Amino acid sequence: MCKYRVADIILQIEKICLDEVWKKFSIFERNLQAQAKIQTVYFNYESYNIKGCVFSENIKRCFTYDNMEVVFVDNSWTNIQILFLQDMRRMNTFLIQIFYTHAVQRHMIQIHSSMIDYQGKGLLFLGPSGIGKTTMAELWNKYRNALIINGDMNFVQETEECFLGWGTPWHGSSPYCENANVPVCALIVLKQAQENSIRRLEGFEKVQLVSNNIIYPTWLENGMELCLETLDHLLSSLPVYELSCRPDEDAVRLTEKTIFN
Repeated sequence: MCKYRVADIILQIEKICLDEVWKKFSIFERNLQAQAKIQTVYFNYESYNIKGCVFSENIKRCFTYDNMEVVFVDNSWTNIQILFLQDMRRMNTFLIQIFYTHAVQRHMIQIHSSMIDYQGKGLLFLGPSGIGKTTMAELWNKYRNALIINGDMNFVQETEECFLGWGTPWHGSSPYCENANVPVCALIVLKQAQENSIRRLEGFEKVQLVSNNIIYPTWLENGMELCLETLDHLLSSLPVYELSCRPDEDAVRLTEKTIFN
């Protein structure tokens, strides 16, 4: 049995071999209460009636993937059993779903982005795959010594003091993944261009461009409502910019001057 603290949510995971990144999130306090207890159970899938079955008295819901991998959860998503797991690469998909179920109820939303810590201030770079999110984070690391917390997938939590960006074990194809957090001060939507320019977004344009990068927990009954509520507070509180740029130091300098001047 291993316990991991991810964004202050404790996952207890049994009989599952995770990659090296997860060691950064390991904890050894055995007496801490886990928000989710996850295990893999192997059995004869062919002889088991998946549809309408009740695996145990506590299990209330069943999720099927490609008619092979099956996840059973109770109503509180505290006890989770993953059955007949053949492809370990799918494990991260299941774990994100389990984690996000608890996270969104703690006012966290998942944003497809890269995140850096620049002198104690967090910047999120948003945009579709291939737009240059990781490249921009690397430029800030190179020219401003910023820490790259995560290059692909970040969670932002609304707290009483600030919006806190959390690093998690999930990082897509990006190699950057740190167990760290930082108060977020701005969101920056990236756009490729021949010349560097930056402008602050307002109104519907701001909502649309940021919303395109939010991952919504649609499997949860009230997941969309909770997610949109936190997103609305985020957009009302933090500035959002569109950075049209080349991948160079001048783009870093322009962004730094605009946000921190």
